[in-house]
Amino acid sequence: MSYVEVPGAKVPIRMWADPASVEDVAMQQLRNVATLPWIKGLAVMPDVHFGKGATVGSVIAMHGAVCPAAVGVDIGCGMSAVKTSLTANDLPGDLSRLRSKIEQAIPVGRGMHGDAVDPGRLHGFPTAGWDDFWGRFGGIAEAVRFRQERATKQMGTLGSGNHFIEFCLDSAGHVWLMLHSGSRNIGKELADFHIGQAQKLPHNQGLVDRDLAVFIADTPQMAAYRNDLFWAQEYAKFNRAIMMGLFQEVVRKEFKKARVTFEPVISCHHNYVAEERYDGMDLLVTRKGAIRAGSGDYGIIPGSMGTGSYIVKGLGNEKSFHSASHGAGRRMSRNSAKRRFSTRDLEEQTRGVECRKDSGVLDEIPAAYKPIEQVMEQQRDLVEVVAKLKQVICVKG
Repeated sequence: MSYVEVPGAKVPIRMWADPASVEDVAMQQLRNVATLPWIKGLAVMPDVHFGKGATVGSVIAMHGAVCPAAVGVDIGCGMSAVKTSLTANDLPGDLSRLRSKIEQAIPVGRGMHGDAVDPGRLHGFPTAGWDDFWGRFGGIAEAVRFRQERATKQMGTLGSGNHFIEFCLDSAGHVWLMLHSGSRNIGKELADFHIGQAQKLPHNQGLVDRDLAVFIADTPQMAAYRNDLFWAQEYAKFNRAIMMGLFQEVVRKEFKKARVTFEPVISCHHNYVAEERYDGMDLLVTRKGAIRAGSGDYGIIPGSMGTGSYIVKGLGNEKSFHSASHGAGRRMSRNSAKRRFSTRDLEEQTRGVECRKDSGVLDEIPAAYKPIEQVMEQQRDLVEVVAKLKQVICVKG
Protein backbone atom coordinates (compact mmCIF):
# COMPACT_ATOMS: atom_id res chain seq x y z
CA MET A 1 0.00 0.00 0.00
CA SER A 2 0.94 3.64 -0.24
CA TYR A 3 0.26 6.01 2.61
CA VAL A 4 -3.03 7.51 3.74
CA GLU A 5 -3.14 11.14 4.83
CA VAL A 6 -5.05 12.07 7.96
CA PRO A 7 -5.48 15.81 8.69
CA GLY A 8 -3.35 17.20 11.48
CA ALA A 9 -3.21 20.63 13.16
CA LYS A 10 0.18 21.71 11.74
CA VAL A 11 1.05 18.93 9.28
CA PRO A 12 -0.81 16.03 7.68
CA ILE A 13 -0.31 12.63 9.32
CA ARG A 14 1.03 10.25 6.66
CA MET A 15 0.07 6.71 7.64
CA TRP A 16 1.40 3.44 6.24
CA ALA A 17 -1.29 1.80 8.38
CA ASP A 18 -5.05 1.61 8.24
CA PRO A 19 -6.21 4.46 10.51
CA ALA A 20 -9.27 2.40 11.51
CA SER A 21 -7.01 -0.33 12.90
CA VAL A 22 -4.97 2.02 15.11
CA GLU A 23 -6.00 2.15 18.77
CA ASP A 24 -7.76 5.38 19.79
CA VAL A 25 -5.10 6.36 22.33
CA ALA A 26 -2.38 6.01 19.68
CA MET A 27 -4.36 8.11 17.17
CA GLN A 28 -4.74 10.80 19.82
CA GLN A 29 -0.98 10.76 20.38
CA LEU A 30 -0.41 11.27 16.66
CA ARG A 31 -2.82 14.20 16.63
CA ASN A 32 -1.04 15.65 19.66
CA VAL A 33 2.35 15.44 17.90
CA ALA A 34 0.87 17.18 14.86
CA THR A 35 0.07 20.24 17.06
CA LEU A 36 3.69 20.93 18.02
CA PRO A 37 4.83 24.36 16.77
CA TRP A 38 8.18 23.02 15.53
CA ILE A 39 6.90 20.04 13.54
CA LYS A 40 7.56 19.81 9.79
CA GLY A 41 6.34 16.28 9.11
CA LEU A 42 4.94 13.11 10.67
CA ALA A 43 5.11 9.63 9.13
CA VAL A 44 3.44 6.62 10.76
CA MET A 45 4.69 3.08 10.24
CA PRO A 46 2.45 -0.03 9.93
CA ASP A 47 3.62 -1.32 13.33
CA VAL A 48 2.34 1.80 15.11
CA HIS A 49 1.07 1.45 18.68
CA PHE A 50 0.69 3.45 21.89
CA GLY A 51 3.85 4.68 23.62
CA LYS A 52 5.02 7.31 26.09
CA GLY A 53 4.23 10.74 24.65
CA ALA A 54 4.71 9.69 21.04
CA THR A 55 3.61 6.39 19.53
CA VAL A 56 6.02 3.60 18.80
CA GLY A 57 6.27 3.42 15.02
CA SER A 58 6.38 7.15 14.33
CA VAL A 59 8.86 9.34 12.46
CA ILE A 60 8.79 12.96 13.59
CA ALA A 61 10.66 15.67 11.69
CA MET A 62 11.16 18.99 13.49
CA HIS A 63 13.03 22.17 12.73
CA GLY A 64 15.05 23.65 15.57
CA ALA A 65 13.66 21.31 18.23
CA VAL A 66 13.70 17.71 19.42
CA CYS A 67 11.39 15.78 21.74
CA PRO A 68 13.23 13.32 24.06
CA ALA A 69 10.13 11.15 24.63
CA ALA A 70 9.80 10.76 20.85
CA VAL A 71 13.10 8.85 20.83
CA GLY A 72 12.02 6.21 23.32
CA VAL A 73 13.68 5.59 26.67
CA ASP A 74 16.03 2.93 25.27
CA ILE A 75 18.12 5.39 23.25
CA GLY A 76 19.77 3.77 20.23
CA CYS A 77 17.89 0.48 20.54
CA GLY A 78 18.21 -1.47 17.31
CA MET A 79 19.19 -4.62 15.46
CA SER A 80 22.28 -6.39 14.14
CA ALA A 81 22.43 -9.40 11.82
CA VAL A 82 25.10 -11.31 9.92
CA LYS A 83 24.99 -14.11 7.36
CA THR A 84 27.35 -17.03 8.04
CA SER A 85 28.88 -19.79 5.93
CA LEU A 86 26.92 -22.39 7.92
CA THR A 87 23.82 -24.06 6.53
CA ALA A 88 20.93 -25.98 8.09
CA ASN A 89 22.82 -29.22 7.43
CA ASP A 90 25.56 -28.11 9.84
CA LEU A 91 23.17 -27.80 12.79
CA PRO A 92 22.77 -30.55 15.40
CA GLY A 93 19.39 -32.13 16.00
CA ASP A 94 19.36 -30.86 19.59
CA LEU A 95 19.92 -27.10 19.77
CA SER A 96 19.69 -26.78 23.54
CA ARG A 97 23.48 -26.91 24.06
CA LEU A 98 24.01 -24.08 21.57
CA ARG A 99 21.36 -21.96 23.25
CA SER A 100 23.00 -22.62 26.63
CA LYS A 101 26.44 -21.57 25.30
CA ILE A 102 24.99 -18.30 23.97
CA GLU A 103 23.36 -17.56 27.34
CA GLN A 104 26.65 -18.28 29.12
CA ALA A 105 28.58 -15.89 26.86
CA ILE A 106 26.10 -13.00 26.88
CA PRO A 107 24.37 -11.96 30.13
CA VAL A 108 20.60 -11.45 29.79
CA GLY A 109 17.95 -9.63 31.84
CA ARG A 110 19.60 -7.41 34.45
CA GLY A 111 22.80 -9.43 34.29
CA MET A 112 26.20 -7.96 33.51
CA HIS A 113 29.74 -9.16 32.89
CA GLY A 114 31.94 -9.75 35.94
CA ASP A 115 34.62 -7.62 34.28
CA ALA A 116 34.24 -5.22 31.38
CA VAL A 117 34.68 -6.97 28.02
CA ASP A 118 37.98 -6.19 26.31
CA PRO A 119 36.98 -5.55 22.67
CA GLY A 120 40.56 -6.14 21.60
CA ARG A 121 40.07 -9.87 22.07
CA LEU A 122 37.01 -10.02 19.81
CA HIS A 123 37.73 -11.01 16.23
CA GLY A 124 36.95 -8.17 13.83
CA PHE A 125 35.50 -5.82 16.44
CA PRO A 126 35.36 -2.22 15.06
CA THR A 127 37.51 -0.55 17.75
CA ALA A 128 37.74 2.82 15.96
CA GLY A 129 36.47 5.49 18.33
CA TRP A 130 36.30 3.16 21.36
CA ASP A 131 38.74 5.08 23.58
CA ASP A 132 37.31 8.45 22.55
CA PHE A 133 33.81 7.17 23.33
CA TRP A 134 34.67 6.27 26.92
CA GLY A 135 36.74 9.42 27.26
CA ARG A 136 33.54 11.42 26.74
CA PHE A 137 31.76 9.72 29.67
CA GLY A 138 32.78 12.53 32.01
CA GLY A 139 30.84 14.98 29.85
CA ILE A 140 27.42 13.35 30.16
CA ALA A 141 24.75 14.42 32.66
CA GLU A 142 26.16 14.59 36.18
CA ALA A 143 23.08 12.76 37.48
CA VAL A 144 24.24 9.48 35.89
CA ARG A 145 28.04 9.78 35.91
CA PHE A 146 28.33 7.62 39.02
CA ARG A 147 26.99 4.73 36.90
CA GLN A 148 30.22 4.30 34.92
CA GLU A 149 31.24 0.98 36.47
CA ARG A 150 27.84 -0.54 35.80
CA ALA A 151 27.78 0.92 32.28
CA THR A 152 31.13 -0.69 31.44
CA LYS A 153 30.02 -4.08 32.79
CA GLN A 154 26.65 -3.92 31.01
CA MET A 155 28.38 -3.22 27.70
CA GLY A 156 27.85 -6.39 25.68
CA THR A 157 24.70 -7.57 27.50
CA LEU A 158 21.19 -8.20 26.20
CA GLY A 159 18.74 -6.73 28.67
CA SER A 160 15.13 -7.86 29.01
CA GLY A 161 11.68 -7.26 27.53
CA ASN A 162 11.58 -7.74 23.78
CA HIS A 163 15.37 -7.92 23.40
CA PHE A 164 16.61 -11.18 21.92
CA ILE A 165 19.44 -13.15 20.32
CA GLU A 166 18.56 -15.54 17.52
CA PHE A 167 20.00 -18.27 15.34
CA CYS A 168 18.05 -18.08 12.06
CA LEU A 169 17.75 -19.80 8.69
CA ASP A 170 16.91 -18.03 5.45
CA SER A 171 14.81 -19.60 2.70
CA ALA A 172 17.94 -21.07 1.08
CA GLY A 173 19.02 -22.73 4.34
CA HIS A 174 21.85 -20.33 5.21
CA VAL A 175 22.43 -19.59 8.91
CA TRP A 176 22.16 -16.00 10.14
CA LEU A 177 22.96 -14.58 13.57
CA MET A 178 20.67 -11.80 14.74
CA LEU A 179 20.18 -9.74 17.90
CA HIS A 180 18.12 -6.87 19.25
CA SER A 181 19.24 -4.57 22.07
CA GLY A 182 20.05 -0.98 22.96
CA SER A 183 21.84 1.29 25.42
CA ARG A 184 20.95 -0.74 28.53
CA ASN A 185 20.18 1.08 31.75
CA ILE A 186 22.53 4.00 31.15
CA GLY A 187 20.53 5.03 28.08
CA LYS A 188 17.24 4.79 29.95
CA GLU A 189 18.55 6.89 32.84
CA LEU A 190 19.79 9.57 30.44
CA ALA A 191 16.42 9.57 28.65
CA ASP A 192 14.44 9.83 31.89
CA PHE A 193 16.70 12.63 33.16
CA HIS A 194 16.34 14.74 30.02
CA ILE A 195 12.58 14.17 29.69
CA GLY A 196 12.30 15.54 33.22
CA GLN A 197 14.50 18.54 32.35
CA ALA A 198 12.47 19.34 29.25
CA GLN A 199 9.19 19.24 31.15
CA LYS A 200 10.38 22.07 33.42
CA LEU A 201 11.10 24.52 30.58
CA PRO A 202 8.69 27.49 30.17
CA HIS A 203 7.98 26.93 26.46
CA ASN A 204 6.61 23.46 27.21
CA GLN A 205 4.01 24.45 29.78
CA GLY A 206 1.13 24.85 27.32
CA LEU A 207 1.55 21.57 25.43
CA VAL A 208 -1.40 19.18 25.08
CA ASP A 209 0.78 16.41 26.54
CA ARG A 210 3.64 17.19 28.93
CA ASP A 211 5.46 14.06 27.65
CA LEU A 212 5.93 15.89 24.33
CA ALA A 213 8.21 18.49 25.95
CA VAL A 214 11.00 19.58 23.59
CA PHE A 215 14.42 21.16 23.69
CA ILE A 216 14.94 24.14 21.39
CA ALA A 217 18.00 24.79 19.25
CA ASP A 218 20.77 27.10 20.48
CA THR A 219 19.99 26.60 24.17
CA PRO A 220 22.23 25.04 26.85
CA GLN A 221 19.58 22.38 27.52
CA MET A 222 19.51 21.32 23.86
CA ALA A 223 23.32 21.20 23.72
CA ALA A 224 23.43 19.00 26.84
CA TYR A 225 20.74 16.69 25.50
CA ARG A 226 22.37 16.31 22.09
CA ASN A 227 25.68 15.46 23.75
CA ASP A 228 24.12 12.73 25.89
CA LEU A 229 21.79 11.49 23.16
CA PHE A 230 24.55 10.90 20.62
CA TRP A 231 26.76 9.33 23.29
CA ALA A 232 23.99 6.88 24.23
CA GLN A 233 23.39 6.06 20.57
CA GLU A 234 27.06 5.14 20.30
CA TYR A 235 26.79 3.05 23.47
CA ALA A 236 23.96 1.08 21.86
CA LYS A 237 25.98 0.58 18.66
CA PHE A 238 29.02 -0.68 20.58
CA ASN A 239 26.81 -2.84 22.82
CA ARG A 240 25.41 -4.69 19.81
CA ALA A 241 28.85 -4.96 18.21
CA ILE A 242 30.34 -6.57 21.34
CA MET A 243 27.41 -8.96 21.67
CA MET A 244 27.77 -9.92 18.02
CA GLY A 245 31.48 -10.51 18.59
CA LEU A 246 30.74 -12.75 21.58
CA PHE A 247 28.02 -14.54 19.59
CA GLN A 248 30.41 -15.21 16.72
CA GLU A 249 32.99 -16.49 19.21
CA VAL A 250 30.47 -19.08 20.46
CA VAL A 251 29.67 -20.14 16.89
CA ARG A 252 33.36 -20.51 15.97
CA LYS A 253 33.97 -22.75 18.97
CA GLU A 254 30.82 -24.86 18.56
CA PHE A 255 31.37 -25.35 14.82
CA LYS A 256 35.16 -25.49 14.83
CA LYS A 257 35.39 -28.09 12.07
CA ALA A 258 33.24 -25.98 9.75
CA ARG A 259 35.68 -23.03 9.94
CA VAL A 260 32.81 -20.56 9.93
CA THR A 261 33.12 -17.28 8.05
CA PHE A 262 30.88 -14.24 8.38
CA GLU A 263 29.69 -11.63 5.92
CA PRO A 264 29.71 -7.93 6.94
CA VAL A 265 27.37 -7.19 9.86
CA ILE A 266 24.17 -5.26 9.13
CA SER A 267 23.30 -2.89 11.97
CA CYS A 268 20.57 -0.30 12.40
CA HIS A 269 19.10 1.84 15.16
CA HIS A 270 15.34 2.10 15.52
CA ASN A 271 15.07 4.50 18.49
CA TYR A 272 17.19 7.50 17.61
CA VAL A 273 17.61 11.02 16.23
CA ALA A 274 19.40 11.96 13.00
CA GLU A 275 20.21 15.30 11.36
CA GLU A 276 18.76 15.10 7.83
CA ARG A 277 17.81 17.51 5.08
CA TYR A 278 14.45 17.56 3.29
CA ASP A 279 13.06 20.17 0.89
CA GLY A 280 16.07 22.37 1.49
CA MET A 281 15.59 22.43 5.26
CA ASP A 282 17.83 20.94 7.98
CA LEU A 283 15.64 18.85 10.26
CA LEU A 284 16.04 16.71 13.35
CA VAL A 285 14.34 13.43 12.46
CA THR A 286 13.26 11.27 15.37
CA ARG A 287 12.59 7.61 14.65
CA LYS A 288 10.83 5.87 17.53
CA GLY A 289 10.30 2.28 16.47
CA ALA A 290 11.40 2.96 12.89
CA ILE A 291 14.54 2.33 10.83
CA ARG A 292 16.20 4.49 8.21
CA ALA A 293 15.29 3.18 4.75
CA GLY A 294 17.18 5.49 2.42
CA SER A 295 17.83 4.19 -1.08
CA GLY A 296 20.06 1.12 -0.72
CA ASP A 297 20.20 1.23 3.10
CA TYR A 298 20.16 -2.25 4.60
CA GLY A 299 17.82 -2.77 7.52
CA ILE A 300 16.34 -5.46 9.76
CA ILE A 301 12.62 -5.83 10.52
CA PRO A 302 11.96 -8.58 13.09
CA GLY A 303 8.71 -10.36 13.82
CA SER A 304 7.92 -12.15 17.08
CA MET A 305 9.85 -14.99 18.75
CA GLY A 306 7.89 -17.62 16.81
CA THR A 307 7.35 -16.12 13.37
CA GLY A 308 10.36 -14.74 11.51
CA SER A 309 12.17 -11.60 10.40
CA TYR A 310 13.22 -9.75 7.26
CA ILE A 311 16.47 -8.32 5.95
CA VAL A 312 15.49 -5.38 3.75
CA LYS A 313 16.90 -2.68 1.53
CA GLY A 314 15.44 0.83 1.61
CA LEU A 315 13.72 2.39 -1.39
CA GLY A 316 14.37 5.99 -0.33
CA ASN A 317 10.77 7.18 -0.06
CA GLU A 318 10.91 10.84 0.96
CA LYS A 319 7.26 10.87 2.03
CA SER A 320 8.25 8.61 4.94
CA PHE A 321 11.44 10.61 5.57
CA HIS A 322 13.38 7.58 4.24
CA SER A 323 11.97 5.35 6.98
CA ALA A 324 10.30 1.96 7.49
CA SER A 325 8.89 -0.05 10.39
CA HIS A 326 11.14 -1.52 13.08
CA GLY A 327 9.23 -4.77 13.52
CA ALA A 328 5.81 -6.35 13.81
CA GLY A 329 4.68 -4.04 16.61
CA ARG A 330 2.57 -5.05 19.58
CA ARG A 331 -1.17 -5.44 19.20
CA MET A 332 -1.79 -5.97 22.91
CA SER A 333 -0.08 -4.85 26.10
CA ARG A 334 2.20 -7.09 28.11
CA ASN A 335 -0.37 -7.41 30.90
CA SER A 336 -3.12 -8.26 28.43
CA ALA A 337 -0.97 -11.00 26.89
CA LYS A 338 -0.26 -12.50 30.32
CA ARG A 339 -3.97 -12.53 31.16
CA ARG A 340 -5.10 -13.95 27.85
CA PHE A 341 -2.53 -16.67 27.12
CA SER A 342 -1.06 -19.66 28.94
CA THR A 343 2.34 -21.35 28.77
CA ARG A 344 0.65 -24.06 26.72
CA ASP A 345 -0.25 -21.38 24.13
CA LEU A 346 3.38 -20.22 24.20
CA GLU A 347 4.63 -23.76 23.60
CA GLU A 348 2.28 -24.15 20.66
CA GLN A 349 3.15 -20.81 19.07
CA THR A 350 6.91 -21.37 19.40
CA ARG A 351 6.88 -24.99 18.23
CA GLY A 352 10.14 -25.80 16.48
CA VAL A 353 12.06 -22.97 18.16
CA GLU A 354 14.61 -23.70 20.92
CA CYS A 355 13.66 -21.02 23.44
CA ARG A 356 12.20 -20.31 26.87
CA LYS A 357 8.60 -21.45 27.12
CA ASP A 358 7.86 -20.40 30.70
CA SER A 359 5.60 -17.75 32.20
CA GLY A 360 8.51 -15.30 32.43
CA VAL A 361 8.34 -14.64 28.67
CA LEU A 362 4.57 -15.06 28.21
CA ASP A 363 4.23 -11.34 27.44
CA GLU A 364 6.41 -11.96 24.35
CA ILE A 365 4.12 -14.65 22.91
CA PRO A 366 3.79 -14.29 19.10
CA ALA A 367 0.03 -13.61 19.27
CA ALA A 368 0.75 -10.40 21.22
CA TYR A 369 2.29 -8.97 18.04
CA LYS A 370 0.85 -7.92 14.70
CA PRO A 371 1.34 -10.37 11.81
CA ILE A 372 4.75 -9.54 10.33
CA GLU A 373 3.61 -10.44 6.79
CA GLN A 374 0.85 -7.84 7.02
CA VAL A 375 3.29 -5.22 8.26
CA MET A 376 5.63 -5.95 5.33
CA GLU A 377 2.78 -5.77 2.82
CA GLN A 378 1.82 -2.31 4.07
CA GLN A 379 5.29 -0.89 3.36
CA ARG A 380 6.08 -2.26 -0.07
CA ASP A 381 6.85 1.29 -1.23
CA LEU A 382 9.37 1.78 1.61
CA VAL A 383 11.58 -1.34 1.42
CA GLU A 384 12.35 -4.36 -0.70
CA VAL A 385 12.95 -7.76 0.90
CA VAL A 386 16.49 -9.15 0.65
CA ALA A 387 15.98 -12.25 2.81
CA LYS A 388 13.30 -13.79 5.00
CA LEU A 389 14.61 -15.45 8.15
CA LYS A 390 13.04 -18.00 10.50
CA GLN A 391 14.53 -18.47 13.95
CA VAL A 392 15.50 -21.91 15.24
CA ILE A 393 16.98 -20.60 18.51
CA CYS A 394 15.70 -17.56 20.42
CA VAL A 395 17.36 -16.29 23.60
CA LYS A 396 15.19 -13.85 25.56
CA GLY A 397 16.08 -11.62 28.47
